Amino acid sequence: MRITNRIIRNNSLSNINTNKTYQDKLNTQMSTQKKIDRPSDDPVIAIRALRLRSDVTEVTQYYSKNIPDAENWLSVTEGALGNLASVVTDMQAQCTKGSSGELTSTDRKIILENLKALRDEVYATGDADYAGRYIFTGYRTDVSLSFGKDTNLKYTLTEQKNSSYIDDMKFVKTTDSTLGDRDLFDINETNYTEYKNGTDEFTEQDIEAMEYHRIRLDYVDIDGDTMPEIGYNLVKDASGNIVAGDTIPGPTYNVYSVMNSYDLDGGKSAYELINEGTYDNGVILVRDTGELLLGKNVYAALQGVKDNAGTPDVNEGEIRITYNKSNWKKSDLRPEHYYACTAKPDPGDSSKDIKYNMDYLTSITGSTQVIEYDVGYNQTIRVNSTADECFKHGVGREVDDLINALDDTIKMEEKVSRLKALYDEKKGTAEEDRVKELYDAANKAYSLLKDSTQKLFERGITRMQGYLDETNLAVTNNGTRSKKLDLIETRMQSQKTTFETLKSENEDIDIAEATIELSAAQVVYQASLMSSAKVMKSTLLDFI
Repeated sequence: MRITNRIIRNNSLSNINTNKTYQDKLNTQMSTQKKIDRPSDDPVIAIRALRLRSDVTEVTQYYSKNIPDAENWLSVTEGALGNLASVVTDMQAQCTKGSSGELTSTDRKIILENLKALRDEVYATGDADYAGRYIFTGYRTDVSLSFGKDTNLKYTLTEQKNSSYIDDMKFVKTTDSTLGDRDLFDINETNYTEYKNGTDEFTEQDIEAMEYHRIRLDYVDIDGDTMPEIGYNLVKDASGNIVAGDTIPGPTYNVYSVMNSYDLDGGKSAYELINEGTYDNGVILVRDTGELLLGKNVYAALQGVKDNAGTPDVNEGEIRITYNKSNWKKSDLRPEHYYACTAKPDPGDSSKDIKYNMDYLTSITGSTQVIEYDVGYNQTIRVNSTADECFKHGVGREVDDLINALDDTIKMEEKVSRLKALYDEKKGTAEEDRVKELYDAANKAYSLLKDSTQKLFERGITRMQGYLDETNLAVTNNGTRSKKLDLIETRMQSQKTTFETLKSENEDIDIAEATIELSAAQVVYQASLMSSAKVMKSTLLDFI
């Protein structure tokens, strides 16, 4: 084949252009520091880059966003639960002090003030929030745990309890209904003569300690428009119809309502009346204190309600109490976080009713409002603790009982002191014996109240320990989640580093290698220009 100058020239120009293209490619790699500029440059690298970039993005989401958010949520929860544990521990310490039989009046007043302060504080941390979301309210992160102000909103709620919630209590009778409902707490230096009516006198024999049985509701100031419904195993369908279970077994019972713990019948206290035969088949609702006082037969029937281990999907030992409440004080716990309940913004229009947790009545477990974060590939972690796990109504209600009992003891102790001074004043007068009887009655009442209060504080030690155990369990569970999250974070950090390394190895150039190749390409390009220039000078005439 004859090689002409034209062929040589064309081949030289083509090779020079190839060298220039290669040099441009290396220049592009140096400026972008990437192996390819477009998918067509190397489809294998392009496909692998897309997959690795997706992996890096996903791991970065877990490591840089989800995990820190979960850590912050758990940290806020830890602080709130720590405060709650501290408050309950202080309450238990006050119970230990109050159980002493050698307390002075000053000691009791100090304990009383401490309990009031702790009572105000116990639920304060329950409204802790993280980034504007309440952390103990399950899915309702926009609704506070407690009412922020006094509120008037009617709720129909159902408390689900069992026979362990039945308390055996003592009541110290300090009244004599035959004297026009005279109460020893009201006696003073000017009205003591009124504690006598003909031959009937208020004496030491009128003072006695009476036992009664109750179920303490979780709220006080219960509405009196309808009587509570008390039953067990009242499993209902979506329409509210009973599909299983029955009302209280045994005798027919009646529910009586009283606004306060006195003035139900003939000036007698509700705690006194419940021990009379008339109420053996009855239940007295004491609305202001939120107590259901159980008649003898009702008490026996409810004590006999037990769960059947052979039916794990039904709790036959459950006692359900349904009632209405409309008046809520600031810091009262909102019922929608604890019970199956219905809020009635307009009691006259049921279409506006808002129902909460109705599945609690149809399922033995109900729904658990667990908030979980995705923190790894196919891996989630729970970040929230719900109010029913730690912020129990019973803590505050227990303190209420202690405060009321201690307050009565302090008042009666002061009454004894005043009657002693009055007795000393009336010695040697015609009124000496009468004042002495009242003084002895007050002394007996004080002794019974002191003994009853001491036993209540002793019980409080055990119950506060129970609440503290539940709080510590919540603290432990939260700590376990935090520890697990730390391990996941370490693994995600390692995976993030690995994927970023693989991504870099797949996409990024070796700077040193690319620099050497670019320098070599430039030398080759310059050499090709020089050699081509010499070849181009030669023509056919040079050989003639």
